[in-house]
Amino acid sequence: MSNEAVAPANIASYIDHTLLKPEASEADVLKVCAEAVEYKFKSVCVNPVWVKTVTKALKGSGVLTCSVVGFPLGATPSDVKAFEARGAVLDGADEIDMVINMASARANDKGALVDDIRAVSEVVHAGEAILKVIIETSMLTDAQKVIACEAAVEAGADFVKTSTGFNGGGATVEDVALMRKTVGPELGVKASGGVRSLADAQAMIAAGATRIGASSGIAIVKGEQGSSAY
Repeated sequence: MSNEAVAPANIASYIDHTLLKPEASEADVLKVCAEAVEYKFKSVCVNPVWVKTVTKALKGSGVLTCSVVGFPLGATPSDVKAFEARGAVLDGADEIDMVINMASARANDKGALVDDIRAVSEVVHAGEAILKVIIETSMLTDAQKVIACEAAVEAGADFVKTSTGFNGGGATVEDVALMRKTVGPELGVKASGGVRSLADAQAMIAAGATRIGASSGIAIVKGEQGSSAY
């Protein structure tokens, strides 16, 4: 990856402007949409219940609608994740961020991970949407992170993503670099969880991230320090 830092003026295009708090109101969601349009973020990432609202609010703006599946634990049967993903895509989601089965990852069961991810990737791609796979790096050893990333590649995912931001620990430069090394140059790598400043975002991009998930997107583009809240 390039060692040149991405300028604040360009970094907005890397950011999924995120609001995943379960108590978020419609007003909160619409505010995030307005911010995303103003700052030209890549997408707005919300829980599935808000996908229709976000899709309508962002129509014609060029900002994508992103939603989450099996979130935040990943401990949902694969066919249920697929059903949830299909519904979100039908509601207008352009991108889906799914959480893998963490028990399978910690058991080093690559085959089970491939099956879990593929069940979702098939329906997401059938709807011409993008799939990002959250491997929850804070819960895995480096060897398990590699297995999870390899499973995502094999199952046809478009991105691997570090974290939900809800289960302790977030993105680290070391994890992003390991994920990039594992998936190669073609897949996207999303750094998410704890990315709160321009310096944080630039470091993740330098390590190989092609997308940043953050609730502090405005602080990042302004060169300020954001809060930790998702």
